[in-house]
Amino acid sequence: MEWFNVGKIVNTHGIWGEVRVISTTDFADERYEVGSELALHKADGSKPIIVKVASHRRHKNFDLLTFEGYSLLKDVEAFKNAILKVSEKYLSELEENEFYFHEIIGCTVESTEGEIIGTITEIIQTGANDVWTVRPEKGKKDHYIPYIEDVVKSIDIENKKIKIEVLDGLLS
Repeated sequence: MEWFNVGKIVNTHGIWGEVRVISTTDFADERYEVGSELALHKADGSKPIIVKVASHRRHKNFDLLTFEGYSLLKDVEAFKNAILKVSEKYLSELEENEFYFHEIIGCTVESTEGEIIGTITEIIQTGANDVWTVRPEKGKKDHYIPYIEDVVKSIDIENKKIKIEVLDGLLS
């Protein structure tokens, strides 16, 4: 079974077992729904712990979670820097032109003329639209490609290839 990152626990919050998560998922409300099961992969590399979400709320740029059976600060302190992952069995079908982060990250980006631009390493959520960080093969600075219709022309998830229209100033 495959597991996909949904967030990283960066700290605890308060005294009642709440953890502060920086999410790496488009579907935070779905992933952190009360009763959802997540795998907690601790930084020490020990065997993952399956946790069940007891509560979820947003606070500033973080998702705050509690887990069933972990109701005190001392219960969750060891979770700092752990990665939360969701099982592939909980991934739902997406609508046309919607993609999971793990499907986009790692794709090769090329211009409509066939020039290789680089590989997508990160997705930044800006509110208006996502922005893809593209790392060029030859040590230049990263490019930031907006996921908008004017720029992204085709996405081939099976072959991990994305074609973009290079607009003036896009790659500078």
